[in-house]
Amino acid sequence: MVSLLLRLTLAMLCGGLLGLERGRKRRPAGSRTYMLVCLGAALTMVLSQYEYQMLATEWAAVAAEVGVRIDVARFGAQVVNGIGFLAAGTIMITGRQQVKGLTTAAGLWASACMGLAIGAGFYESVILCAGLIFLVMRYLPILENVLVERARFINIYVEFHTLDDIGVILGHIKEQGAQICDVDIDRGHDAHSLHPSAALFIHMEKKQRHTQLLAAIAKLDCIYAIYEF
Repeated sequence: MVSLLLRLTLAMLCGGLLGLERGRKRRPAGSRTYMLVCLGAALTMVLSQYEYQMLATEWAAVAAEVGVRIDVARFGAQVVNGIGFLAAGTIMITGRQQVKGLTTAAGLWASACMGLAIGAGFYESVILCAGLIFLVMRYLPILENVLVERARFINIYVEFHTLDDIGVILGHIKEQGAQICDVDIDRGHDAHSLHPSAALFIHMEKKQRHTQLLAAIAKLDCIYAIYEF
């Protein structure tokens, strides 16, 4: 009973810790979601161990008579597969060609795996895993932003007055020493945007801050909105 209480409590605390970080950033899945996912995964693993023990002791005679066999790992495998449906629900593609929710989905999947480890009593891996996942969620975005800001490739979304303005925009981008690799144009006038827009994949021939390129493009009179994604 003490071991069961320790495992379920640890799963709840570890899942809640990861969820607090996501909730602080106003992401779709917060502390309660992560807590329930981790707790449910731990309970599933504990249940599989319980059934295995019962089939080997009190239910052994009945199991031998009817030929029942149980694979402890099978329950965990179903959790890993099933969590994909929940995680997929957090992923969305916005009208501005942005994919959001991937980190949240990956965090839920990792939280479920961590819950399985807790349920199995593998505490050493749980401590290491919880710490590493928290570091990835909390501090890696800082390093990621620095690296992305200095990268020569950039994706930008821009809204403009009319489709005739796209030529002016592309020409101005080339004047900034950048090469346009791909263009995805949306004519607008729908539920996502009232103005024409374009998603641009750009390669900068010289190193410069992305904000400098965005500021140079934003100076055009035909621009409604522009940002990097």
